[in-house]
Amino acid sequence: MSDTIDGASEGVFLVTHADDDSAVLRDVERGQVHTLSSNPGLSVDDAVEGVVAPEPPLEVTAELVEVEERRSLSIRASEEPPTKQEREIAADQPVGELTRTERAGIGELHIITVPEEQTEAAVEDVLEDREATLGRAARLGVNRVEIRSEPGVVSVRYLP
Repeated sequence: MSDTIDGASEGVFLVTHADDDSAVLRDVERGQVHTLSSNPGLSVDDAVEGVVAPEPPLEVTAELVEVEERRSLSIRASEEPPTKQEREIAADQPVGELTRTERAGIGELHIITVPEEQTEAAVEDVLEDREATLGRAARLGVNRVEIRSEPGVVSVRYLP
């Protein structure tokens, strides 16, 4: 996606703040932040593919002028352990490493090896970095993020 001639930005945006009167969107590719002068029914953690344009005359705020797609994103820690494939990937990489691999179908898997005693803290770090994690989900075109873990292994699953 790209900028258009009139200053409008076309792209995928993550809603990082929303109330009755306004919403804040972050472009997940370029990192630009757009404050909307009104809220067209968006909620925090929505992914919106569309066009944002500066609102005249001052162009301090923006408006969402086109919506091609809107979907709600979610993130959660699962009680399920990493899959056999994820455990095998982790076994082949040193502690502190991250491997990204495509899922069969849509999405991506991120397998992180951590010191066993820091597994829970690593899961919490992913959950707390909500904006970055959901921004990645929006970029990948998926709806949910599931975090699985077992001592020494954290799997971040970007799923449809």
